[in-house]
Amino acid sequence: MPDELLTLNVDKPNQRLDKFLLAHLAGYSRAQAQDLIRAGCVLVDGAARKTGYKLKGGEQITLRFPQTVETSVEPEDIPLDIVYEDDKLAVIDKPAGLVAHPGPGNETGTLVNALLARYPELADMMDDPDVGERLGIAHRLDRGTSGLLVTARDKATLLDLMAQFQARTVDKVYLALLEKRPASNTGVVDAPIARDPRQRKRMAVQRGGRAAQTEFEVLDDDFQGDRALVRLKLLTGRTHQIRVHMAFIGCPVVGDTVYGRRKQRVKMKRQFLHAHELAFDHPVSGERLRFVSELPVGLADVMGKLR
Repeated sequence: MPDELLTLNVDKPNQRLDKFLLAHLAGYSRAQAQDLIRAGCVLVDGAARKTGYKLKGGEQITLRFPQTVETSVEPEDIPLDIVYEDDKLAVIDKPAGLVAHPGPGNETGTLVNALLARYPELADMMDDPDVGERLGIAHRLDRGTSGLLVTARDKATLLDLMAQFQARTVDKVYLALLEKRPASNTGVVDAPIARDPRQRKRMAVQRGGRAAQTEFEVLDDDFQGDRALVRLKLLTGRTHQIRVHMAFIGCPVVGDTVYGRRKQRVKMKRQFLHAHELAFDHPVSGERLRFVSELPVGLADVMGKLR
């Protein structure tokens, strides 16, 4: 598979090359940006430069992101909060900070590692080109998002759950504390989402993007600074959909440093976003299963301090 390429245009003069990259690569540290430069993955008008190179403005920056070499995923005995399980699937209450899949910087300690330890049969899916990458996980939650997630224990169950998500018959409801109260008590944000062409790690509302709709309802607005607790229902399932949509209407999620304020006024190590309700049809019995996860203590404490 070829390396992934990204092209950026320098808009302002007198910027250090590493700082320019840092501003355009959400989720990267300055050290990681410098490593890319030193590895020869960053070219300025076709030439390699040092990390402190001063840009003049008008240059074209080309970034090459080398494909990572896949390694085997090992089982790890990581405690999981199991809300429900049977011989076909399990519903997990994921804590914030737990990454779903292994990747650069997170090769171990992920939900997949934990699932392999608890359900060894998942290893049978590793070499299956249809589902191997997912290893049973039917949908994802961001690292900084807590709450309910369903995972399958065999291929047939996984394909059924994936089909339900594709058909939009799965109910997914979140709770979020927003930096600003929406203008109305209820509403629907209907705005297409695509990858941000300027920052590859971010998504953005863009004309020509994939259709995306998020319902919202204000539950509580008795907080300092015009903040509000809202109930959000995903009608579609785009990457970072809630965070993008709430920022788009001027009401970013508290603690979201990517789509909200970089300098947060509330001290948190995560975004205030929790997967509160999940409902789907059991792939074998057809029974409609519904689950609820209340706000973690840490988020409840944040709300209390903002009263």
